[in-house]
Amino acid sequence: MVNTLSLYKPLLQGLMKLTGVRPRAVEIEPGTVIHFWVPRETTTTNKPAVVFLHGFGCDGILTWQFQVLALAKKYAVYVPDLLFFGDSITDKTERSPAFQAECMAKGLRKLRVEKCTLVGLSYGGIVGFKMAEMFPNLVDSMVITCSVMALTESITCAGLQRIGFSSWAHYLIPETVEGVKKLLDVAFYKLPWIPDFVYRDILEALYFDHKKERHELLEALIVKDKDFTVPRFTQRIYLLWGGDDIIFDKEEVRNLKELLEGKATEHCIERAGHLVELECPLAYNRTLKQILASLYEDGKEK
Repeated sequence: MVNTLSLYKPLLQGLMKLTGVRPRAVEIEPGTVIHFWVPRETTTTNKPAVVFLHGFGCDGILTWQFQVLALAKKYAVYVPDLLFFGDSITDKTERSPAFQAECMAKGLRKLRVEKCTLVGLSYGGIVGFKMAEMFPNLVDSMVITCSVMALTESITCAGLQRIGFSSWAHYLIPETVEGVKKLLDVAFYKLPWIPDFVYRDILEALYFDHKKERHELLEALIVKDKDFTVPRFTQRIYLLWGGDDIIFDKEEVRNLKELLEGKATEHCIERAGHLVELECPLAYNRTLKQILASLYEDGKEK
């Protein structure tokens, strides 16, 4: 039987090309290649650059498809696959968010992106915070969705207790159809009915590859509480959350705002879970457009 997701992806990719973005592989260094979706004309565009970083569930374009459709006309949209997702790969042994951030920044530099707004979901938000810390001249502003600054041990314990799992790997790297069902049920406020064969297709298409490397990514993600220090961010930061996210709930939003010392502006979409950009794309896009409009006017940065 043909995998439904394997059928859908070529259709989605064709739609993305009609929208004005195209795939491009960028070699960071020998052995490390980042796959991007980039504007059709990367060298001539004067549009503000918006970079979307996906979470741990799937690749960039599946995660951000509705946002690309909504924003590609007005903004120069860049959608990378993080390492070991989609078509991004490395032969290096480094697995830290800092290494992901460094590779993303180098890829964007090779694409001649000098300054951008980062939009990061979950794991992508953690990588985004690290990019903002390491490359402040590149990252001008951030929109963080359902994420934290760093995945500390205390945040891990609280989050796993809320979702009823013993480890992030047990939740985020499912090995059965039931595991995929549980992953999505936790990530959505109200998961629509999906036939079992689609769950099976999702499992085969998204979770069979790079299992060892993804386990290593998760191991490298957790930080001891005593080792975590809060960087000083110069960027404008916006928190765009699903109001019913249980992975990183409203208490985590409050904690994050305190760590940012009042620097962040919060926007909440009610009746939406962790994957708010997929569950409520119209509301998410409307708010994201408002944020971007507050940063840019007539294609020029304020």
